[in-house]
Amino acid sequence: MASVLTGELLGRVRERAPGYDAANSFFFDDLAELRAAGYLRPRSLSDASADQRLLAAHAPATALGLTMHLVWMGVARDLAAAGDDSLQWVLDDCAAGELFAFAVSEAGNDRVMTDSVTRAERVEPGQHPDRRGGWAVTGTKIFTSLSPAWTRLGVLARHEPAGGVAERERAGTEPGIEPRIIHGFLLREARVSTPERFEPHPAPGVTITPDWNTLGMRATQSHTTRLEAAFIADEHVSRILPVGPVADPFLLAISANFLTLMASVYAGLADRALELAVESAHRRTSLKNDGAPQAHDPDIRWRIADAALALDALAPQLAAVVNDRDHGVDRGARWHRDLAGLKHRSVETARHVVDQAMRIAGGGAYRTTAELSRLQRDVLAGIYHPSDPEAVHATVATDLLGPVP
Repeated sequence: MASVLTGELLGRVRERAPGYDAANSFFFDDLAELRAAGYLRPRSLSDASADQRLLAAHAPATALGLTMHLVWMGVARDLAAAGDDSLQWVLDDCAAGELFAFAVSEAGNDRVMTDSVTRAERVEPGQHPDRRGGWAVTGTKIFTSLSPAWTRLGVLARHEPAGGVAERERAGTEPGIEPRIIHGFLLREARVSTPERFEPHPAPGVTITPDWNTLGMRATQSHTTRLEAAFIADEHVSRILPVGPVADPFLLAISANFLTLMASVYAGLADRALELAVESAHRRTSLKNDGAPQAHDPDIRWRIADAALALDALAPQLAAVVNDRDHGVDRGARWHRDLAGLKHRSVETARHVVDQAMRIAGGGAYRTTAELSRLQRDVLAGIYHPSDPEAVHATVATDLLGPVP
C-alpha cells in the first residue's frame, strides 16, 4: 500500500513542529491534514511501521500521538485476521476518520494492562439515559494520549462484585464473584466547526485537566482525564478478563502493536538525528585544520559511523518482528521477550544516536531553537513508555532463567 506521506505534506509537518513545541500546543493542523490524506485508515503493521518511522523523522511528537490510534487500528486488524470480528466496528470507525486514543496509565499502578485502580460498575439496560446496558467507569487516568481530539477512548477498569473484597473472602473462590477487568471504549462526537480545527463535544462523565507541560514530546498533549461514571456501552466492550496476567489474543495484539510502533517512532527520531549530524559535519569547519570541514576530522567521522552502525543494527530486528506479526507467525511465549526487547533497543539506540549527534553538532545544538535540542528532549520520553528498562530485563531474565521461586 502506497504511503500517503508525500514530501510536500511531510515538509509542512516538519515546519510546524517547532511551533507546537514552543507553544506547548496540540498538533491540530497536522491532524487535520493527515486525516484528510487518509493517515488514520486501516493498513498492515508493515505499512503503519514504515509510515510512523518516516513521520517521526519529521515531527516525533505528532508521530508519537498518532501511535495510539494506530495501535487500536492494529489490534482490530489482528483480531479480524484471526477470525475474531468483535472489533470490526473499530476498523470501520478508523476508515471513517474517527480518532482512537488510550487512557490506561494510572498513578501508582505498575501492573498496566492487568489491573486497574479505576472502578467499573454494571449498568443494566434501562438504567442509563440511552437505555442501553453497559458499565459506569470512575477513576483518574494520567498521560491520556490525544486528549484534545480523540473521539474514541480505550480504557480499562476493575469491576468488584457486590460486597467487595470482604464478601469475596467469605465466599472463597466461588465462580462468578472474582473481580474482572473491563476493557472498552468511551465515545465522544466531533463538533463540526472549521476544517482547520477538530473540536470534540465534551463527553458525559469525562473531565480533562490540561496539565501536560513536559520536557519533550510536548505536542502530544497527553493530559490527565477524570472519569465520573463515564459510560461504556456493552457493544463497545472489547474484553472482560480476570485480574492479572492472562493469555488472550487481545492483550497480545495491544502489546505487539504498541511496542512495535513505539520502536518505529524512536527509530525515525534517530534517523533525523543522524541526518542532522551529517549535515553539521559538512557545514562546520575547523580552524586548526585550515578551514577544512568537520567531516574530514577522524573523531567526527568515528562518531558518525558509530551512530550509523547502531541504527543499522536496529533495522533487521524491527523488520523481522513486523513481518512475523503481519504473517501470523506464532512465536509463543517468546513474543513477550521479543516485543519488549525491540522497543527497548529502539529507544536506547535513539538515545545513543542523538547523544552522538549533539556531540558532533557542538554547542550550537544546545540552543532551545535548535532541532537537535528538541530531539534530545523528545528522545528521553522513550524511557517512560511501557515496557520500562526494568520490566524488559525482568521479561528477558524470566524467559532465560524461569520465574523466581
